[in-house]
Amino acid sequence: MTLTEKILAKASGRNRVAAGDNVWVNADILLTHDVCGPGSIGVFKREFGQNAKVWDPMKIVIIPDHYIFTADRLSNRNVDVLREFAKEQGLSYFYDVIDDPEGHWAFNVARGQLRRQHGSRYQGVCHAALPQRGHTRPGEVLFGTDSHTCMAGAFGEFATGIGNTDAGFILGTGKLLIKVPETMRFYLEAELPKGVMAKDVILNVIGDIGFDGATYRAMQWEGPGASALDMDDRMTIANMAIEAGGKNGIFPADKKTFAYVDERTRANGTKSAYEPAELDRDQIFAFDKVYDLSKLEPTVAMHPNPGNRALAKTLEYVRLDRAYIGSCTGGKTSDFVAFAEVVNGKRVQIETYGVPATSEVVSDLKQARLGETSVWDVLIDAGVMMTENASCAACLGGPQDTFGRLNAPLTCISATNRNFPGRMGSKESKVYLASPYTVAASALTGHVTDPREFLS
Repeated sequence: MTLTEKILAKASGRNRVAAGDNVWVNADILLTHDVCGPGSIGVFKREFGQNAKVWDPMKIVIIPDHYIFTADRLSNRNVDVLREFAKEQGLSYFYDVIDDPEGHWAFNVARGQLRRQHGSRYQGVCHAALPQRGHTRPGEVLFGTDSHTCMAGAFGEFATGIGNTDAGFILGTGKLLIKVPETMRFYLEAELPKGVMAKDVILNVIGDIGFDGATYRAMQWEGPGASALDMDDRMTIANMAIEAGGKNGIFPADKKTFAYVDERTRANGTKSAYEPAELDRDQIFAFDKVYDLSKLEPTVAMHPNPGNRALAKTLEYVRLDRAYIGSCTGGKTSDFVAFAEVVNGKRVQIETYGVPATSEVVSDLKQARLGETSVWDVLIDAGVMMTENASCAACLGGPQDTFGRLNAPLTCISATNRNFPGRMGSKESKVYLASPYTVAASALTGHVTDPREFLS
């Protein structure tokens, strides 16, 4: 069996499953956030009763992150709905925006977008916060009311996005009926050359198979090249399985995985036991291809979809109005460090927004140093507008006052994960997806730029 098949077999109480089987799967974690949480709660109460209790309060994680730092009244109200539900159900893992359990969330417009406006438990983007807080473990099943839940597949688990109705059912039962997906294998050899990042890997693959090329399939990443990637790189790649239509993305768990998970579960007091799925010699794949990482170059997904691939060096004619680094895909500490390496000692030529994925990333960037200067200050000195309020921000567009939102027909290069028309705001805007290296180099020149020009 493939990794996905082995995990689903175990979670369904079977010795074996095969692609196409329909099985009832026990959930290890259900994730939801401020956009889908209230709707999922509504389904749960409608179907199970106003006074019903969730199946397991220790297996539900709620992380508000999408429409947070906005004056939009209904967005603020959604966080209050989550707080009331968490109190009612006795949920341990609700990472609130504010510290007062009896309070109400409201964004302070006068304080502005750049300075911190959240309490001590607030985390930021759910997909980056989950592993940081010790909620991702090899061999487990994670369902989340967000398409990019697949990012947790970097930790050797089955992680996939679901809708509000399914989430409401899981809240009441802890189970979901799943059709076992076929598996596509992407076997990575060699290592990434200078100037090329994990984002280039996944953009290259999506450009190869198309943005619907993995529809309802598992994308399994193997080989020495996959083993050489660190956990942040694996998260970047697994995150964008959905941009190829995938049901999930998954890496085999190894020593790097175990070290990360063990450290995070120990630090946060979350469940520490897990049983990783081991690779079988005999696996049946619907697709199997070898990729030589050493031959990859900086890659860009052009407007209007993630599969519209081109090499960065061929797009220097594309003039840009804005650069953006952030989101679950491109807002990790390592992403900002890479960006800072390129802009260190220079000034960006276009509006450039930086949104750390989590509060921990904000802290990391203020502590980590390039030479004598913190990474945070390197970015500020380069002219990047950095916010201390970690969130999804403009990656999902959001209300008009969302930090970095494209409120006009602008052309933007972004380290985010999706570039369909209107994704980051205006339907007339154009978004080019790229690695943090490429976004940084392009911010310095004002046009799409191969970052190798700036990396010795």
